[in-house]
Amino acid sequence: EVQLQASGGGLVQTGGSLRLSCVVSGLTFDAIAIGWFRQAPGKEREAVSCLSIYDGSTYFADTVKGRFTISSDNAMNTVYLQMNGLKPEDTAVYYCATSQGILQLLPQTYNYWGQGTLVTVSS
Repeated sequence: EVQLQASGGGLVQTGGSLRLSCVVSGLTFDAIAIGWFRQAPGKEREAVSCLSIYDGSTYFADTVKGRFTISSDNAMNTVYLQMNGLKPEDTAVYYCATSQGILQLLPQTYNYWGQGTLVTVSS
């Protein structure tokens, strides 16, 4: 069974940091791409950062570029999203999702999704 387990969310003050983790099971890790998406109340789900394990390609939304980094520990089948300099507008539920191999940016191209982890940034 395919399972994506996201963790690491929490409540932080503006300027704080969090590290999100996504552990993938039931898939060949080096054959997938992984995306972090977020959805705030009343807003569309948007791509935050994506990583192709297959070719190493990465993507960052303009709103997080320079503040967030994405990385993987392939031996642990885990992808991390390091979030620094957090702002109130980063508040959202963050979801980890997988697609097949090459880097994808659109949520409809991702076929497996985790439950999400809540990030709240207070002023």
